[in-house]
Amino acid sequence: MLSVDIIIVNWNSGRQLFNCLKAIGEVDLSDIELKSVVVVDNASRDDSHRGLENLNLPLQIVTNLTNRGFAAACNQGALNSKADYLLFLNPDMALLKDSLQEVFKFLTQPNNLSIGILGIQLLNDLGKICRTSARFPTPARFIVKMIALDRIFPSIFQSHFMTEWNHKDNRDVDQVMGAFFLVRRSLFEELGGFDERFFVYFEEVDFSLRARKAGWKSYYLAEAQAYHKGGGTSEQVKAARLFYSLRSRILYGFKHFGWISAICLMLATLFIEPVSRIVNALTKRSGKEMIETIRGYLMLWRDSPNWFRRVITKA
Repeated sequence: MLSVDIIIVNWNSGRQLFNCLKAIGEVDLSDIELKSVVVVDNASRDDSHRGLENLNLPLQIVTNLTNRGFAAACNQGALNSKADYLLFLNPDMALLKDSLQEVFKFLTQPNNLSIGILGIQLLNDLGKICRTSARFPTPARFIVKMIALDRIFPSIFQSHFMTEWNHKDNRDVDQVMGAFFLVRRSLFEELGGFDERFFVYFEEVDFSLRARKAGWKSYYLAEAQAYHKGGGTSEQVKAARLFYSLRSRILYGFKHFGWISAICLMLATLFIEPVSRIVNALTKRSGKEMIETIRGYLMLWRDSPNWFRRVITKA
């Protein structure tokens, strides 16, 4: 019997966390041992991590006094796990009854032993398939996205996300979305978990790339489904979300690209992309988007001494 630990990082997710946990309690676990469901709360102020004791789950709640970031909290939740698999699940997810049955039926097939990371088909509020798989970033793909060439000329310039594919069939992919991120525990330990320099965003991209280099595959399984609201609590703090995404992108570039490419990416992120984003906001006549963009970039520039230190200590 295969075993799994489910790790959920919570930050002010309100009712979503309760609904996520309730859905886990309704999943068919025939021939699957759910060892624990670990909720790591990153200093939430909305009490969303409280009052969960009556749920029929092997629940553990870890409470952080400060927001340690997503990657660090995931590592914290996986610490001392003895399960065969680790399922990192966002609190805005809701598993369906047979979500895990399909997953483990697939993974036990002899031909799939080289799959180290697995994602499934995610459905939005309207029941439509979300296109969640992605290619590994390259300097060129980042630049294409910055100046919106992937939206203006989609037939010529590929997007980082595999939006041209309808996600209705199974296939090997570079990266699956972190909202449902199933990992073999042995692989997680082999790679030392997520890189905690990524406070949030790009931690799963970095992990997937390191897994690929170590000889493991990432796989998208369309035969298993779950509901994903999307956006989650990050919708509450759009400027901060932009800041963390841009900072993680720069860190990713210095970790995985050559120095010249990484420096070019950093300069383009700091000085070219903000102009592109502001012009886009003006075109849409969205004053709010323009203000959030400016705030996000101001946060990035002000934090430059901190993230530059992380660049210097890149692995």
